[in-house]
Amino acid sequence: MSDKKGSTATKDRSEIREPSLYKVLLHNDDYTSMEFVVAILERVFRKSTSEASKIMLNVHREGVGIAGVYTREICETKVVIVHDLARQSEFPLRCTIEKI
Repeated sequence: MSDKKGSTATKDRSEIREPSLYKVLLHNDDYTSMEFVVAILERVFRKSTSEASKIMLNVHREGVGIAGVYTREICETKVVIVHDLARQSEFPLRCTIEKI
């Protein structure tokens, strides 16, 4: 649309969407030690020892547990860090993300 002075009318879109959130999941296996999982939760996910122990037990009993909820980019970074630390310690700990 143009008016007589040659300027163009525009429609502002001020709708801002929050980024989608994802869960970082830790998966149980028969080889990764419980102590290592607690250390990962404390170091990578900044959980207290008490909270990390609760999550670790949930992973152990249920087969999977939520380590944290973040935006996709943060989740992807944390997964890479967990896999690198697990590989360095020779554990097969699996970590994935799932959209909420």
